[in-house]
Amino acid sequence: MCAARHINRRQLLSAGSLGILGISLADLLYAESLAKAASGSPGNAAAKSPIKSCILMFYYGGPSHHDTWDMKPSAPAEVRGEFKPIATRVPGLQVCEHLSRSAGIADRVAVVRGMHHTMRNHNSAAYEALCGRKPIGDLELLANNPTTDFPCYGSAVSYFSSRTAAVPPFVALPHVMYNIVKLPGQTAGFLGPAFEPLQVTHDPNHPKFQVPEITLPEGITLAELEHRETLLARVNAQTGQNAQQESMNASYSRAFDLLRSDAVRRAFDIHQETQKTRERYGRNTHGQSALLARRLVEAGVRFVSVYDRVRNGPNNWDTHDRNFARLKDDLLPPCDMAFSALVEDLHARGLLDSTLIVMLGEFGRTPKINGAGGRDHWPDCYSVVLAGGGVSGGAIYGASDKLGAYPAQFPVTPGDLAATIFWRFGLDLSTELHDATGRPFRLADGKPMAGLFG
Repeated sequence: MCAARHINRRQLLSAGSLGILGISLADLLYAESLAKAASGSPGNAAAKSPIKSCILMFYYGGPSHHDTWDMKPSAPAEVRGEFKPIATRVPGLQVCEHLSRSAGIADRVAVVRGMHHTMRNHNSAAYEALCGRKPIGDLELLANNPTTDFPCYGSAVSYFSSRTAAVPPFVALPHVMYNIVKLPGQTAGFLGPAFEPLQVTHDPNHPKFQVPEITLPEGITLAELEHRETLLARVNAQTGQNAQQESMNASYSRAFDLLRSDAVRRAFDIHQETQKTRERYGRNTHGQSALLARRLVEAGVRFVSVYDRVRNGPNNWDTHDRNFARLKDDLLPPCDMAFSALVEDLHARGLLDSTLIVMLGEFGRTPKINGAGGRDHWPDCYSVVLAGGGVSGGAIYGASDKLGAYPAQFPVTPGDLAATIFWRFGLDLSTELHDATGRPFRLADGKPMAGLFG
């Protein structure tokens, strides 16, 4: 899609004919969507109610924007690739032919096409994408330091959430992501262990799926659990606590809360879903993770991170080779099914307006296809998709250039995405967080994409 022309409807109509100017109806609608998105501000969007929850769907490896949400059918063959664009429910918005289900819910999503940063390695790029903060350098994060890192989005939201809720504020599933080391951007960083996610490490698609952290040990009753917690509190009161002990006790307290919570056990009991619903999401790890995320926000969880794929190799989105075969046969079908099902399901349950869905990877892929039939790392321009949370459905925010190489309209950064997420939760972006040394940092340095919520 080309960059929008700077021309409004009145000017077009006064010209007498769209055809005279060589502008199609699709171009006009696209230009209007850009103008609408750019015209907003945090002030005029603040009237919307803050969201209650956010589901972040992270596709590790870096999905190709050229072959999903920002296709370039008029570009040279070595750029446009093998896939064909298809129409969506939104005039002027086309997506990849292998996103047919997502095309059907395009009127409830917004596509951000000018996301960019400078980190070209997975670890550093993931850190920036998942925390909204720029790391010290592109190669500094092969061995991350969770005690000094910035918190990920979910941990920051957890920090500002009520401690009295019956469910944990932040859950991550279905695994921890690794690339040589634990991928940065998944932790509470300097906020400490009390704000780490409840980390699920079991496959929700497994017939016997359960979460051991919320299951009482065999032979232990709830009364005995309460007795043990009381004893621990007495010991702590008598011995005093240093910082490390306080951190451990915060973890113990959270564990006790989880074990006594029927609400948490019900939320994680995915076996209560009908077979029809489970099949609609896709009977695979990613599909059932998305379904579990819906159950969690329905139960009151504030932030859920859903991670797709784990390590480097042929089974993730790092498509340096066989890009099109891997996308068509393995990667896109479960993604398309899970994302579209989640949007439809939340809408049907009246939860879509109060739940923001963020769909992203750590970067995009190169415009030019390489000699192995793949695309390489490209953080200079890529797409992020938003749904729900009051977003203006069918909107396109920004544009890439004709090759999908660089932003051409309204460039945004992960810092802007962070600001958007926190702002939609109703948080004050100027609020300060303090690291272990007491240094203050704003909650977010970017600017909200407020025009998407006007």
